[in-house]
Amino acid sequence: MRWLSAPLIVLGLMAVQLAHACPALLDHRFTSLQGKTLNLCEYANRPILVVNTASKCGYTPQFDKLEALHKQYGKRGLLVLGFPSNDFNQEFASNKEIAAFCRLTYAIEFPMIEQGAVSGAKASPLFRALATASGEAPQWNFHKYLIAPDGKTVYGFRSAVEPDAPEIMARLKPMLK
Repeated sequence: MRWLSAPLIVLGLMAVQLAHACPALLDHRFTSLQGKTLNLCEYANRPILVVNTASKCGYTPQFDKLEALHKQYGKRGLLVLGFPSNDFNQEFASNKEIAAFCRLTYAIEFPMIEQGAVSGAKASPLFRALATASGEAPQWNFHKYLIAPDGKTVYGFRSAVEPDAPEIMARLKPMLK
């Protein structure tokens, strides 16, 4: 019987390790505009580019570059993740309208999450954590956060910084597989 207890202890320790494998920053679940559940823990050990978006913003053409990054670097581990928000009064009223706009205008294939708050007291827990980790909250649409594969290091980039700007790419490229 003694030989049975050692494997059980090892299995128990492995279960505890797996339960803690997800960094706190990534311990969030979302629903995409297409109705699919997205668990950020499944993307641990990968770089994640989080962007708060708005369909009627002057920075909306950045969708083209975000989609290009998704296509070019997705196979190398990058997850581009859009978070539509009406915090700055430039987003459609419904998730259905946002999804149609993203699909028809920019052919977006990277995950877009259902509309929510990204700044202020009503900001989602993820955006509060990103603001704390990077030292800056979104001041406008298309603020970008690059989460390193460790799930703890976060770099913030203001709206005017293009998704493929040298300062983003210098951080992102070493993180890719």
